[in-house]
Amino acid sequence: MILDPIVPRILSVRRIPGADPALLRAYGADPDRHRALGLVTCDQDDSTYVALDEATKHSPVDVVFARSFYAGSGHASGRLSGEILGVIAGADADEIDEGLAALIRCLEHDACFYKADDQGTITVFPHVIASLGRYLSAQSGLAPGEPMAYLVAPPMEATIGLDAALKAAHVRAVKVFPPPTETNFAAAWLGGELAACQAAAEAFAAAVIEVGRTPRER
Repeated sequence: MILDPIVPRILSVRRIPGADPALLRAYGADPDRHRALGLVTCDQDDSTYVALDEATKHSPVDVVFARSFYAGSGHASGRLSGEILGVIAGADADEIDEGLAALIRCLEHDACFYKADDQGTITVFPHVIASLGRYLSAQSGLAPGEPMAYLVAPPMEATIGLDAALKAAHVRAVKVFPPPTETNFAAAWLGGELAACQAAAEAFAAAVIEVGRTPRER
């Protein structure tokens, strides 16, 4: 099975070394611990959630804000809006720089969607995080350092794919996002041993491809 990667486009990256306390509080930061913010927009939301988690593995930053935008990057509010705004907070600008560097590396070389058909009209995110950082571990209820399969696809494909993933390996659904998400997809996070998460992700991707090839079961 060969899936062509769709590399995320990082649309903007900025930092605020000494953010106003009112702004810090508005975006979920704690002015007693945080002084600096790092902000990023990207045309892939789920890849960015993974990259934000990666930032917490390389810097003592906290992910204080991460929101997907309604209907996806194809209906963005502006040239730099993309599909998500992610914000990390830290004690100083150096912590922010370290976090942003890890985030950018992840988006450029690791987390991405893939084409699930020849035309690229169906996309899939069968991503496995080998070791969770502090952000997604808190969101999922899994412990930092545990593996997790992060699975996303359009509604029909994701539903069939999740069933296949759960049956393919000894994994458990720790969180399911039924359709529609903000970007009109569906998603699930699965926990288990690393090999099991990888097998589940492969089964998910294979099922998404199969639905695209034969959308009407006979």
